[in-house]
Amino acid sequence: MKYSLLDSIESPKDLKALTIEDLEKLSQEIRDFILKTISKTGGHLASNLGVVELTIALHYVFNSPHDKLIWDVGHQSYIHKILTGRKHKFDSLRQLGGLSGFPKRKESNHDIFETGHSSTAISAALGIARARDLQSHDDYNVVAIVGDGALTGGMAFEALNDAGHSKTNLIVILNDNEMSISHNVGALAGHLSKVRASAEYNWIKKGTQQLLEKLPGIGKPIAKGMELVKRGFKSLLVHGMIFEEMGFKYLGPIDGHKISNIISVLEQASKMEGPVLIHVITQKGKGYDFAEDNPELFHGVPPFIMETGKAQKKNISTFSKTFGNKLVELARRDDKVVAITAAMLESTGLMRFKELFPHRIFDVGIAEQHAVTMAAGLAINGLKPYVAIYSTFLQRAYDQILHDVCIQNLPVRFAIDRAGLVGEDGETHQGVFDISYLSHIPNMTIFAPKDTEELRDIMDYTLDHDGPIAIRYPKGYTDLSLLKFYPCSEDNVFNPYKWETLINGTDCIILSFGKMLEVAIGAARILSQKDISCQGVNARCIKPLDESMLNVLSKSHSNWITLEDNVLTGGFGSAVNKFTISNSIDVDILNLGIPDNFVPQGKVEELLELISLDANSVANRIISFLNRNKENVYVHDVKTKT
Repeated sequence: MKYSLLDSIESPKDLKALTIEDLEKLSQEIRDFILKTISKTGGHLASNLGVVELTIALHYVFNSPHDKLIWDVGHQSYIHKILTGRKHKFDSLRQLGGLSGFPKRKESNHDIFETGHSSTAISAALGIARARDLQSHDDYNVVAIVGDGALTGGMAFEALNDAGHSKTNLIVILNDNEMSISHNVGALAGHLSKVRASAEYNWIKKGTQQLLEKLPGIGKPIAKGMELVKRGFKSLLVHGMIFEEMGFKYLGPIDGHKISNIISVLEQASKMEGPVLIHVITQKGKGYDFAEDNPELFHGVPPFIMETGKAQKKNISTFSKTFGNKLVELARRDDKVVAITAAMLESTGLMRFKELFPHRIFDVGIAEQHAVTMAAGLAINGLKPYVAIYSTFLQRAYDQILHDVCIQNLPVRFAIDRAGLVGEDGETHQGVFDISYLSHIPNMTIFAPKDTEELRDIMDYTLDHDGPIAIRYPKGYTDLSLLKFYPCSEDNVFNPYKWETLINGTDCIILSFGKMLEVAIGAARILSQKDISCQGVNARCIKPLDESMLNVLSKSHSNWITLEDNVLTGGFGSAVNKFTISNSIDVDILNLGIPDNFVPQGKVEELLELISLDANSVANRIISFLNRNKENVYVHDVKTKT
C-alpha cells in the first residue's frame, strides 16, 4: 500500500519540513502500517500504537543519532525504527536475519542502547550524559523514554535518585499509559509546566528569592516560609511532586497524542538546565479498538486477523495455560496456595486464578527481585507461594533466589515459563541460562516436564515439597507424537525424581528433557533408518540427577548423548559429566546444547537448525560421535574413561 507521507520519510531529517497537520496525518499512516505489518509477523502491538505521536515528536525536535534516544524495554521502538530508515525492512521484523523487535546497535546508529528487560534506560542515559560531560567537546541531548511499568522496578528509582542528585542535563520521558487524563488537574498542571519551564519564571523565582534573602533579619525566614507554602501548594496540585523532590524539574502531565503539545514541551525541556522529567499520558493500543479494549492481550501477539483481532493459530493447551489451570485446582485443594507474578498475569496463565482467588494473587509489577523475596516472606509464615516468571526475567533475581530463598531452604515454588529458546524476541529473551544459574545453588530442586500432563503431575508433588523447587517449561507445548513409533515395554509409575525410558535402544543413549525431547525422538527416528538403535530417556529431574538410573545405564551403554536447550557451560550435560567422572564410570559422552554465544531472533525451528540442534543435525552429530576415532578429541566429546 502507498502512503503519501510515510513513503517519503527516509530519515528523521525528513520530518523537519512537515507541518503539524502533516505530522498528524503521518501518525495515522504509521498506525495503519504497524497494524498491517504486525498482523502478519506478530510482535508487540499495543505499546507501539500508543507511542506513535510521542516518537514522531521526539524525532521532530531532537537530532538523532547526534542526540541520544534510549528506549526502556525497547518493545515500543517500532516507530523509531520506521522513522530511522528501516521501513523497507519492516516485513522482516523478528525473523531470522531480519529486524530485531528491540533496539539493536549493530542494526542502526540510531539505536543507542540495547534493551529487552525493563527499568534500565535511565541508568544507561545517565551514564551516557556523564560521559558527555566529561568530554567537553561533546554537546548533545540525552533522552530516556520509560513506561510507567518500568518505574515498578527498583533500578529505575535508583537511577532517578542518582540523576536528580547529580544535576546532570538529562531528559526522562515518563510514558504513562495507565492513568486517565483529568481535564481540570491536567490542564492546570500543563499550565504550571509551561510557566515553570519559561525563562522568565525561573529568572523571577531566582531573583525574588535572592532579594528576600538580602533583607536584614527577616529575609531568609520569609524566603524559607514562602518555599514551604509553595511546596505544599504544589503537592496538592501537581502530580510530579515526588520527582521534584528527587531533583527533577517536572513537566506535565501532557496528552501524548497531541503532537503540537509534545513538541512544545520537548523544545522547552531541551533548553532547561539539570534533569527534567516529562510526564506524557498515552493510551495503549491507540487507534485499534481490540487493542484499546484489551491492551494486555495485545501486548505481544502472534500473527492475527485484523478484522477480528483473533490469532491465526488455533487455541491449544500450552504449558502456561496448564500451569494456571492446575494452580487453580491446587488452590481449591489448599487455601495456603498463593500466586505471584511480575506484570505477566496473562502470559503466565494466571488470569483465571486472579478471577477466582483475587486476594491470593500478587502482581508486583516489573519487580522480580521483590517478587522472590516477598515469596520467601510468605513461605516463612506458612503459605505456599508459586512464583511464575519467565526464565529470562527470573535471572534478574538471582541474588534473591540464592540469599533469601535457598540459604533459608524455604519452600518457594518457581514456575519458570519460556525456558529454552523462545524464538522471535531474540537474544534478551532466550531462556537458555536457568539451569546454569540455578543448579549450582544448594537446596534447589529442578524439574523439566516432558509435556503438559507431566507438568500437572509434578505440580501435585510440589504442593507439599519442603524446600526451594523450580519447574522449567517452554513456550507453547511439546509434540511427542513420534513416540507412537516406539512402544516402550517399561511400565513407568510416575515419580518426579525418577527418569523414564521413552525409547529402547542398544547403540547409544540420549538423555534429554522438556522441549528437546521432540528433537531427541526425531533424531532417534532418523538414526533408526540408518540401523542405529538409540535409547531415549526423559531426564525430567535435572537436579538431583537420577543417579540410580545413570548407574544402571552405565552397565548397558558406553555411548551417552546429553541434549538440552540450556547453554553447555554449567548445564545438564555438565552435571552428567561431573557424575561420571566423580564415580569413575567408563563411558564416552557427547554434550549437545546451546553454544557459547547469544542466539538471535527467529522461529524456534530455524534457530535449532542454525545452532545444529535440529533433529537432522543431532542425528548427524551422533553418527560422527559413534564413528569417531577413539584417540581423537572432538568438540563437546567428553572422555571420562579412566
